[in-house]
Amino acid sequence: MEAGGECFPKQRQVLIFFLLLGVALASWESRRYSVMEETESGSFVANLAKDLGLGVGELAARGARVVSEDNEPRLQLDLQTGELILNEKLDREEMCGPRDPCVMHFQVLLKKPLGVFRAELLVRDINDHSPEFPEGEMTLKISENSPPGTVFPLKKAQDLDVGSNNIQNYSISPNSHFHVSTRTRGDGRKYPELVLDKELDREKQAELRLTLTALDGGSPPRSGTAQVRILVLDINDNAPEFAKTLYQVQVPENSPVGMLVIKVSARDLDTGTNGEISYSYFYSSQEISTTFELNNLSGEVRLIKKLDFETRSSYELEIDASDGGGLSGRCSVSIEVVDVNDNFPEITISSLTSPIPENSPETEVALFRIRDRDSGDNGRMTCSIQDDLPFLLKPSEENFYTLVTNGALDRESQAEYNITITVTDLGTPRLKTQHNITVTVSDVNDNAPAFSQSAYTLRVRENNSPALHIGSVSATDRDSGANAQVTYSLLPPHDPRLPLASLVSINADNGQLFALRSLDFEALRAFEFRVGAADRGSPALSSQALVRVLVVDANDNSPFVLYPPQNGSAPCSELVPRAAEAGYLVTKVVAVDGDSGQNAWLSYQLLRATEPGLFGVWAHNGEVRTARPLSERDAVQHRLVVLVKDNGEPPLSASVTLHVLLVDGFSQPYLPLPDAAAAEARADPLTVYLVVALASVSSLFLLSVLVFVAVRLCRRSRAASGGGCPVAEGPFAGHLVDVSGAGTLSHSYQYDVCLTGGSGTNEFKFLKPIFPSILSQDLRNKSEGNPTFRNSTLLCYTVGQEELA
Repeated sequence: MEAGGECFPKQRQVLIFFLLLGVALASWESRRYSVMEETESGSFVANLAKDLGLGVGELAARGARVVSEDNEPRLQLDLQTGELILNEKLDREEMCGPRDPCVMHFQVLLKKPLGVFRAELLVRDINDHSPEFPEGEMTLKISENSPPGTVFPLKKAQDLDVGSNNIQNYSISPNSHFHVSTRTRGDGRKYPELVLDKELDREKQAELRLTLTALDGGSPPRSGTAQVRILVLDINDNAPEFAKTLYQVQVPENSPVGMLVIKVSARDLDTGTNGEISYSYFYSSQEISTTFELNNLSGEVRLIKKLDFETRSSYELEIDASDGGGLSGRCSVSIEVVDVNDNFPEITISSLTSPIPENSPETEVALFRIRDRDSGDNGRMTCSIQDDLPFLLKPSEENFYTLVTNGALDRESQAEYNITITVTDLGTPRLKTQHNITVTVSDVNDNAPAFSQSAYTLRVRENNSPALHIGSVSATDRDSGANAQVTYSLLPPHDPRLPLASLVSINADNGQLFALRSLDFEALRAFEFRVGAADRGSPALSSQALVRVLVVDANDNSPFVLYPPQNGSAPCSELVPRAAEAGYLVTKVVAVDGDSGQNAWLSYQLLRATEPGLFGVWAHNGEVRTARPLSERDAVQHRLVVLVKDNGEPPLSASVTLHVLLVDGFSQPYLPLPDAAAAEARADPLTVYLVVALASVSSLFLLSVLVFVAVRLCRRSRAASGGGCPVAEGPFAGHLVDVSGAGTLSHSYQYDVCLTGGSGTNEFKFLKPIFPSILSQDLRNKSEGNPTFRNSTLLCYTVGQEELA
C-alpha cells in the first residue's frame, strides 16, 4: 500500500500496534553475543530461551526461528534446548574484511503472537594471517646528495587481521645508512618509512639490499618480509610535484566500463630525462588494480570493472609520479562510489498458511520481510496489495509484514485468491518487486441442498408396471466435497392413511422416483408427498420439496348398464301401447363408465332387433323410441340388443337385451313370455312359495323406499321454493323420483306410474312422461365422487328393477 495513500485510521492502527509491541518488549534490549572466528560448527553461542525469558516448550510452540540480515544460515536455534549454536565455521575476514568490529545482526522471530527480538553476534578476530607485502622486492632510487634525515616512503604490508592482530611494527636488517620508522595514518593503519642516517656515496656503494620485516601484534606474532633494493643515483635536485596532494571524486555505481574517473597531473622542474614523468600505483591491492586502470604517461584513471555501492562504497588510490632521474612524488586519490537505485526490493516469505477455512475471523495468511540493498531514499520502501481483496497488510518492526484476512471469507463466492505483494522503493526511478501468493479457501458446510423446484408434478398412467421410473427430483449443494454430496429420501407423509412406502421409492443417490406397484386411477387419482435432500457435512444440512403424483386414466373399464338390470333374473319386458305414434319413448338404457374424460363418453346403437326399422336408439342418451307408428300386423313380442360403447382407445363396450311387448292398452293383463310361462309351469310348490315370499319382501322394501324418496324430495322442494310438498292420493304417490343431470341422459323426463287394479301381478303402466329424470346428474355426481349417487341413484334404479319386473 502506498505511503501517500494510507488514511489516518490505518496510521493510528499501526501506531497502536507498535506501541503495544514496544510495551511487550520493554524489558528486551538488543543483546550482543560474541564468538571467536574459525570456531567449529555446532559450537554453543548462547541460551536464547533463558535470555528471552521463555520456556523451551514455548519456543517450539511459537515457531521460533533465527533470521539474519544477509539471509545466510550461519546460526541455528535448537528448539529442544533453546540454545543458539553455530551452523558453520565463521571466517571474520570473509564476512567483514577490514571492518572492525565484525558484527553480524540477526533477529529472533516468534509467532502467535508475533515477536521480533534483535541481537548481534560479534565475531572476534584471531591471528590467522601473516603480514604480506604486495611485492617481494621493492626498488628505491636515492640521490647520493640526499641529506641525513631524509625520509623515503616504503610500500606497506597488508594483514587481513584487525586490531592487535594487524601490523604493529616494521623493522629493517642492520646497516649503517638507514633505519625504519613506523608511522600511523589517520585511518589507524601503520606504514614504514626509510630514514637516511648517513650520507650515501655512489662511488663507494652504488646499491644496497636490505630486508624489511612487518610484525603483527598477535600471540604468537606473525611476520612478513620483503627485499628493499636501494640504487644510489647521481644528483637530481627536483622531484615531481602533484598539483594536489589529495584528489577527491564521486563516481556513480552505474558508470560504464572505460569511463574516465580522474586525471592526476604532476610537473618536474628538471629537464631531460630528469623531467620526464611516469605515473604508477604506489600501492594497490588486487581489487584496486582490477577495478581502475592508470595510464602511465597521461595520469588518467579509468574504470575497467563495474562498481557496486553495496559491495564497496569508497576506494583510496596512492599514485606515484617518477622522473627520469629517479625522484618521485606522491598523491592520494579518494574515490567515493555514489549509490544509484539499481537494486530491486527483495521479499522473503517466512510462513504461508493455505488453505484457509471459510467463515473464519481474522486469520494470519503469511509472514514476510522486505529489504532493499540500496541506501537513502533508494532503500526506503512501501508495501501494498490489491485494493479489491479481502486481505490486509499489517507492518511490524524490522520490515516484517503480516498478511491477514479482512473478515470472514466465502468459498462459494470465491474459492481462490491470487494475491500480489508489491514492494516499491522511493528511489529515482522507482523500482518495484512483486510476489504472487495463491490462497485457497477450504469449504465449510454452510449451504443446504437446494431443489431445482419447490414443487414437482409427475403424471403416471394407471395400470403401470411395478418399479416404473416415474420422474426425478434434483437438488444441488453449493459446497464442495462431502459437504456437496446429496442424499435423497422420502419424508413421512402428513396423512398417515397414505401408504407411501408401498406406492413409491426414491434412489438415494440420484433422486429418481419409482412406482412400486400398479396404480389404479379409479382407486387413487392423485397423492402428494415430500422428499428430503441432505448433504454429508457435519452437521448435515437438508431441504424439502413437494412432489404431487397425478394418475392418468386409462380405458380399463367397460361401460356398465344400470338399466335394464343385468342381474340374471327373469328378463324385464317393456310395454308399449299399439296406439303409440312414431317417436314414442319405450324405455331408456342407462349406463355408466368407471373411467373419466373421453374414456367415459358413452354412445348407444341398436345392434339387433326382431323387426328392424320399428325401433331406434338415440346415440347420445340411450333412449329407445318407436321409429314409426305401430300397426296390428306387428308382432306382439320384440327382442332388442343395444350396444353401449365408450370413447376410449381402444374402445370398450357392453350390450343389453330389451324385451318389448305390444299391448292394446295398459288394462290388458301382463303377457308372460313363453319361456317364463313354461318355467312357472314346471316350478314346484316350494319354488312358488319362495317367489311369493320374495315378492312380498320386495313390495315392503319398495314401499319404504318410495316413502323415503318422497320425503327427501319434499324437503328439497321446500328448501328450494319455500313451499310445501303435494300429497299424493292412494297408496302410491303420483310423482316418484326426480332424476336429472347430464352424462348419458341429456333430457329430463317425468313418468306417472299407476298400479292396475284387480290384477294378480303388480305391474306399472307407463302412460306419459310427467317428471324429469335425475340419472344424468347422479352419473356426474358419481364421477365427482359425490356420495349422493350411491344413495339416490341406486334407490331409483332399484325401483325400476323391482317394480318393472
